[in-house]
Amino acid sequence: RADEASGAPMDLTLYQACVPPLRRALTNLIHVLEKGQTHAQVQGFDSTVLVTSRLYPDMFPLARQVQIASDLARRGVARLAGLEAPPMADNEASLEALIERLQQSIAYLDSFNAEQIDGGEERPITVPIGRNETITMAGWPFLSDFVLPNVYFHTTTAYAILRHNGVVIGKRDFLGAP
Repeated sequence: RADEASGAPMDLTLYQACVPPLRRALTNLIHVLEKGQTHAQVQGFDSTVLVTSRLYPDMFPLARQVQIASDLARRGVARLAGLEAPPMADNEASLEALIERLQQSIAYLDSFNAEQIDGGEERPITVPIGRNETITMAGWPFLSDFVLPNVYFHTTTAYAILRHNGVVIGKRDFLGAP
């Protein structure tokens, strides 16, 4: 059953809809990147090849996909709490560094509690969406229509880049343990 005003499920809090799924997505991305490390070691090539790989020339490489997923998760949670996330340098050049970035992002998500986020369902949140453009939306739509789909898009693209490069991963790796 959904609340007619916000469209949010009445029995699911904003915190529950936000932090656990984002944490899971980043944790599963760590697992997929670790499989990429193993694949490179077994196949005998430098894993930085994977870090700079992309699906198509006009798409971002693996490193940028991971950075964006990390940023969206951290910034999304912070904005739902009425805060701004501290910036992270986008200088990762190895799978190890990308994994460390994701671990730091998960630790940041874990620093929030339900009291900081619940109650932000209607809080107006303004985010940049391009050069000199912003959008403003309430908390629930910000989470459900912007943050979660974007994080899933970039984690899926990171997965696809690794799979395209021969890393033996499947849906269970992407979804993680039930």
